[in-house]
This record gives sequence, C-alpha cells and structure tokens, in this order.
Amino acid sequence: MLKDHAKLMQAFAVSGEIIGRKKLQKMIYIAKKITFPFQERFQFHFYGPYSEELTLRIEELCNMGFVEEVKEKKGGYFQYRYNLTESGKEFLSLNQVEMPSLDTCLTDMNVQNARFLELVSTVLYFDNLSKDEVAEKIFTLKSKQKYTDEEIDQAYEYIEDLKEKAKPHH
Repeated sequence: MLKDHAKLMQAFAVSGEIIGRKKLQKMIYIAKKITFPFQERFQFHFYGPYSEELTLRIEELCNMGFVEEVKEKKGGYFQYRYNLTESGKEFLSLNQVEMPSLDTCLTDMNVQNARFLELVSTVLYFDNLSKDEVAEKIFTLKSKQKYTDEEIDQAYEYIEDLKEKAKPHH
C-alpha cells in the first residue's frame, strides 16, 4: 500500500536534507525520467514539470510523521526544508526499497541549484524533440530565466552523466 511513499522516503534517506519544494519536485521528476520507478504523474507548469500527486504524497508523509517539513522565512518568501524522521528511517528499514544507484544520482542533484534542475527537467520533459526545438521551447517558455545556449549544453551533458550513474554497476 505504501510502496510509492516508501520510494519517496528512500529518496530523502539517500539525499539527506532537501531544501525547497521546487527542487524536490525537479529531483524526483529527473530521477523518474532517467530510470527510477517513481509513479507520480507530472504536468508542465510555470516552473517546469510539476506533480500534484507528489505534493499530496509528501503531505501524507509529513502527516504520518515519516518526513519533517520545516518552513522558514527567507527574505521575502518561505522556504521549505525536508528531512526523513527517525520513524521514517525505521519504516524504511522494515520496508526495503530496491533502487540501486538512486543515492549517487540524488546526492548529485541535491548539490545543483534549483534553476539548473529546472532547466534539466524541462529538457527531459521535451525529450521527444530535437535539441534545437528544445532550445526554442526553453527560450520561449523560460524567457524570464535567461538560460544561455551554454547552459542548455550543460543540461544535456548532465543528463548523460546521470544516466551513466544510474546504470547498474556489477
């Protein structure tokens, strides 16, 4: 029943603290697109791929006491920090989730900034299009972010790098 919740808890377990709702959304989306079996459905929103289901699941995990959400005021806005609680760790130890290499990928994503992860997730969202068409989409949909061609190249390289990391190593 809580299989999908357990997968998300595993994500927190291997990432350590995740700061920011947007970043959390992007990390799970990117992991899902690369290979990991996250079930949440995503739509394209103002800040790139977003999942209502993921938001609800995180809320449930907080209500169950498995994940702790700390809201802090930062300048003019609120920022959320997420951590797995002790009971979350306990639950996970009894409900093993098999996602090899997840730790390597999420730890890597967690040190990137949200702006870059937003770009990477947008590139992945349009992965059925050619690179030129993707760039076109990004310049149109994300004009406010002022992404450069160079950053788009970096995003593509980063995706390849993550796919490499996600491969099972025997």
